[in-house]
Amino acid sequence: MAEDLRHRIEEELKLAIRSQDKRRMGTLRLIAAAIKDREIQSRGTGKDDAPTEADLQALLMKMVKQRRESAEVYEKGGRPDLAAQEREEIAIIEEFLPRQMSEEEIATAVDAVIADLEATGLKDMGRVMGALKERYAGQMDMAKASRLVKEKLGG
Repeated sequence: MAEDLRHRIEEELKLAIRSQDKRRMGTLRLIAAAIKDREIQSRGTGKDDAPTEADLQALLMKMVKQRRESAEVYEKGGRPDLAAQEREEIAIIEEFLPRQMSEEEIATAVDAVIADLEATGLKDMGRVMGALKERYAGQMDMAKASRLVKEKLGG
């Protein structure tokens, strides 16, 4: 599965090179380099496993998060041009992630997991978040989910 994602990125990079889309080329090269770095890291740990699809999705989510933070800093610093570049990169990276859940879908999923685990208080927050990460990896903004879980468990 991870091989499919890697192949898709390579194919998109070839198309971007042919069309001379510089922003897309640069972003796809960054993604490919980050994936290669992750593969090298996993080799260094002694385990021979290549990164899984979930590992690559987590990597892409991290890249999106970094760019959102940068865009925010650029906005506050009066650099809307740089913020726009970051947002363009976010759009390109998100093409390779599963569709993100809406606020309503996140709330529904949080309610379902709390009910399934019979969670009653903040002491159960770790279990609930673990279950959400397991069931909805790459589809949900975990910061939003964490905030909702905390509210619903009385935090």
